[in-house]
Amino acid sequence: MPLRYTEDPASLDSVKHVPEQYIIFYSSRDKDGKLWCPVCIAPPAGDCRNVEKRVEQKFAGSEDGTPSALIVFVGQRPAWKSPSNPFRGEPWKVGSVPTIIRLKDGARLEDEMLQGLETF
Repeated sequence: MPLRYTEDPASLDSVKHVPEQYIIFYSSRDKDGKLWCPVCIAPPAGDCRNVEKRVEQKFAGSEDGTPSALIVFVGQRPAWKSPSNPFRGEPWKVGSVPTIIRLKDGARLEDEMLQGLETF
């Protein structure tokens, strides 16, 4: 399956050697299993920002040619908001969640720009 997940929350060691084509940074899940990030979760009807569902549609296919991705959980809100969160620094420099990085060229989709996921 082209979609793989780190532990929640992830450690920097879990993203040292990534064979996947993309890395997707998500908020961690709360005690009910829901992502705390408002852009990551199901938005109002008609809104195309349900990132989790759209990521699964793009990366969870089993046919040849489906890109591979690693989902990295950055921590709960207080840990993510801390400037010392390990994913905010080198080498990832993630400034917001969700963020998708294409590893071959470092191209990124962040927050509202995720509308372009299908062609990324």
